[in-house]
Amino acid sequence: MADEGYSDDYISSTLQVAKSTVARIRGRYCQEGLESALKEKPRSGAPPKIDGRAKAEVVTIACSKPPEGRSRWTLRLLADKAVELNVVDSVSHTTIYRILKKMRSSRGRRSTGA
Repeated sequence: MADEGYSDDYISSTLQVAKSTVARIRGRYCQEGLESALKEKPRSGAPPKIDGRAKAEVVTIACSKPPEGRSRWTLRLLADKAVELNVVDSVSHTTIYRILKKMRSSRGRRSTGA
C-alpha cells in the first residue's frame, strides 16, 4: 500500500494497526528488505509456556460441568485439571485467571455508547 502512495494514516486505518506499526515495518523493509519486514525477529525472554491450543483446552474445561460435589470451577481446580489431563506440565491459578480474563474481554462485545 505504501508503494502505491497511500499514507501511514490510511494504511493503519485500513489494516486496523497502530500508525507506529506501519512506520516500523516500513523502516524494516527499507533497511533490511522484504523478508525482514514480513517476519518478526526473535524476542528476548522465555517463550510462552501455554500455546493457543492449551488456552482453548483450558477454556473448554472451564465451560464444562464442574467436578462432582462442586457448584462451579475454581481457578485452582482448573489448573489442577489442566495438569491432570496433560494439557500443560504445570500452570498456576493466576495464569488460568489471565487466560479466562482475556477470553471474556475478547468476545466481540460492542459498546452501547451509554
